[in-house]
Amino acid sequence: MASARRLTAILAADVAGYSRLMGADEEGTHERLKAHLRELIEPKIGEHRGRSLRNTGDGFLAGFPSVVDAVRCAVEVQRGMAARNAGIPPEERIEFRVGMRTLGHHWEVAMNTIQGPSGT
Repeated sequence: MASARRLTAILAADVAGYSRLMGADEEGTHERLKAHLRELIEPKIGEHRGRSLRNTGDGFLAGFPSVVDAVRCAVEVQRGMAARNAGIPPEERIEFRVGMRTLGHHWEVAMNTIQGPSGT
């Protein structure tokens, strides 16, 4: 009997400043977030053998069979978001905060250090 693959890492992300973004442009923020999920995040989750567990409205949860896959996915999502945010005023950018839980441990992953919180 083949053993079922178990999740070993959960990646959680939410949008920094989501309430502020929604207050400034609710419809535009919602549409841009949906586009990021559809065009960048969901494909990256799949590329790294993950699966989407939940859309939280202002973020997402994804499960991975490997911590390495989860971290690689998080890094690629953050790099992709930095590229997508290039040329967008800082106050309008959608930027994700990322955390990870694995084997009973929880880490806050400072992914914004890849580009800096404002792309610097």
